[in-house]
Amino acid sequence: MNIAIACDHAGLDYKRRIKQHLLDAGHEVTDFGTESPQPCDYPAFIRPAAEAVAAGRCDRGIVLGGSGNGEAIVANRVAKVRCVLCWDLRSARLGRAHNDANVLSLGQRMISIEAALEIVDVFLATAFEGGRHGRRLAMIDQPPPAAPAE
Repeated sequence: MNIAIACDHAGLDYKRRIKQHLLDAGHEVTDFGTESPQPCDYPAFIRPAAEAVAAGRCDRGIVLGGSGNGEAIVANRVAKVRCVLCWDLRSARLGRAHNDANVLSLGQRMISIEAALEIVDVFLATAFEGGRHGRRLAMIDQPPPAAPAE
């Protein structure tokens, strides 16, 4: 699997460790940065990673920051991206099984590296269940129904 990965300065340590974990597991990793611990603007790194997933150049994405919140918001602004902010194994499993999430957001200041690595593994291994969840996903990109004429 080709996985896009990106972070800001606050997620750099976990990005490096997760990247190595992915490479050790046999995945291909496309790294969108940052590589500096100096404060930076996370959209500059997160958006290109999300765009690579949306365009099909990468199969999944992992974005990291201090909390993961801003990173998830940026990724979800890209059409065809369904980014979930996860903090435990259950949220990762449900994000994939029910929401067919294709990008994972993690907060380095929120969870341990051990938990982050386990979440990554569950996120990558869990299949989308389809069924009623597929119907709901199709509704996300549909325009709202027209208001009735008065």
